[in-house]
Amino acid sequence: MEFLKNFTESFGEIPKTSVQQLVDLAKEVSLKKGEIISKIGQISNSFYIIKTGVVRSYYQDEKGKQYIRTIFTDNRATGCLSSLITEETCKLNYQCLTDCLLYEINFKEFKKQVKKDHHIAILYNRMLESIFLIMESRIHDLSVLDATERYLKLKKEISNIEELITQYHIASYLNISPVQLSRIRKEIYSK
Repeated sequence: MEFLKNFTESFGEIPKTSVQQLVDLAKEVSLKKGEIISKIGQISNSFYIIKTGVVRSYYQDEKGKQYIRTIFTDNRATGCLSSLITEETCKLNYQCLTDCLLYEINFKEFKKQVKKDHHIAILYNRMLESIFLIMESRIHDLSVLDATERYLKLKKEISNIEELITQYHIASYLNISPVQLSRIRKEIYSK
């Protein structure tokens, strides 16, 4: 589980004994493209760390239109955090956009370790800070950047995004139509 060691180290140095506690909680799961890991209306029990693959969080309105809120890629934690914390139902779906290799961690067991081990508590705090900063950046982008700027920022963050997921999903994440995305791409790549 060298991957989990590297994941924890991305948040700062953690003693081997603490890392081992996290490794002991983790269960490797392989999910296929399209599989749901958290669903609207259900209470989540676990969060996931992505080893490989792409996961999205999205909302679907009554007409069937989907709105992607977040795209999660390798070396990121995902899952319905609000449901985990409040023990209430999820308000978003979390779905694999590609085949994924994930580490599933039961949140209640993780929280027990947080209470026992100061280093895991620090890791949890840093993970929450990271999630907050990502969400704050996402809100900023949707509020301030135009569609072209959002697309260029996404390409900078995930350079191979177009090889990983469909244009439809990219457009939904950018909060634009696929036609608008096509126009943006044409304009950028024609220069």
